[in-house]
Amino acid sequence: MGKVTSTPLFFQSKLLCFSLLYLSTSLFLALYTSLSKTKCLFRTSPFEPLQTPLFTYPSSYGEHKYATSTVRSTCSSPVFFSDYWKVLKEIQDSCNASSSSSSLSPSVLRYMQGKANSFGGNFSTLERFSHFEYETSVTEIPCGFFKDFPISDSDRIAMENCKGVVVVSAIFNDHDKIRQPNGLGSKTLENICFFMFIDDTTLKGLEYHKLVSEKSPDTKIGAWRIVKVLSKDLYENPAMNGVIPKYLVHRLFPNAKYSIWVDAKLQLMVDPLLLIHGLVVSENVDMAISKHPFYMHTMEEAMATSRWKKWWDVDGLKKQMETYCELGLQPWSPSKLPYPSDVPDSALILRKHDLKSNLFSCLLFNELEAFNPRDQLAFAYVRDLMRPKMKVNMFEVEVFEQIAVEYRHNLKHGSGTGTGTGGSWTKRTKIASPDLDLGYGNSCRCQKYLLEMWGESHV
Repeated sequence: MGKVTSTPLFFQSKLLCFSLLYLSTSLFLALYTSLSKTKCLFRTSPFEPLQTPLFTYPSSYGEHKYATSTVRSTCSSPVFFSDYWKVLKEIQDSCNASSSSSSLSPSVLRYMQGKANSFGGNFSTLERFSHFEYETSVTEIPCGFFKDFPISDSDRIAMENCKGVVVVSAIFNDHDKIRQPNGLGSKTLENICFFMFIDDTTLKGLEYHKLVSEKSPDTKIGAWRIVKVLSKDLYENPAMNGVIPKYLVHRLFPNAKYSIWVDAKLQLMVDPLLLIHGLVVSENVDMAISKHPFYMHTMEEAMATSRWKKWWDVDGLKKQMETYCELGLQPWSPSKLPYPSDVPDSALILRKHDLKSNLFSCLLFNELEAFNPRDQLAFAYVRDLMRPKMKVNMFEVEVFEQIAVEYRHNLKHGSGTGTGTGGSWTKRTKIASPDLDLGYGNSCRCQKYLLEMWGESHV
């Protein structure tokens, strides 16, 4: 008799085989979909970033402690980055072409000169608002520097010599750690300037950890050139001092063509050249900034600022919102498109230094000096009412979360910050007037805003 072979029972059931095949295919597709949704940044060609550390910190410094977790797990609007070498050449050519143009071009703003008791000039509401419509190249715009910005001559010269892309950050009151950018290309440090502004309190912290030497006039920590600011000659509030390099970067770096502001609580994870190209140049915009993860209306941010005591003068917040309502601020609606929101996350700002972007920065800085350094409150007011209007790429939150890692501040106590640049400055929160009600519901000037934002039944 011949040898009888039997098919294992496992393979006798066609139904079981098809079921296993279907299950394995479904699991693979589910895994692929899950991974693809979380990936927001795509490159069109391979990219090998620098592998060597930019700086070695002592273990006591703790530059990577207390990273905050990512909120989003999906990505609806991914960003595609071009080839690194192509981007490098394109930005170099753009900067060279811009440098060859005359400084007397009509696209260059003229700034008001003079001396005043405050750095920003302390202009009235009507004086500030009168500059929202830019008319001709002979018009002078108030844009800070009515007092000297107290830095060394060597730092000032280095800032003027930065002629392409500049990355700027600031730490006041030793509120954050200096963190090195990650994912830099091999030629990035030769083509980009990194400047970190600090005050004396932060400098003492760096000296304590032996990161800098008190005797050295010019200091670098990894990619960052450290610029000491004698902030006692500026504003009492350190957060307001941080607003100067944040919004007047085009004046501090008059020859830079693009800039990236990075709050010191962030660590960049993508090469700045790719960011400028992918979020500003390719989108043909004046500015790129992330949408706020939770709020769409300015009044929502104002209520949160009041409720969570992000700013100590609650009555001052009310006056600010009433002023903006009276002068024409409206809640967000589809009529504001292509602006998708009125509230940004201003921890990361990418700018092309052109007339519209520079005008916006000047006007916004004037509002921050007039009221408070909570820049999200004045953002839509300036953006919507200024002329000419600015093109803004307000990208999705999940993109922001993959561009940078966010860390907690050094100090837990204190209020009145709001720019990621100051911390131990404190003031007792003022008791709000009885009609404040956190929602400005009884404010006649903002009634129309609230009716449009929530509907009449919610007010």
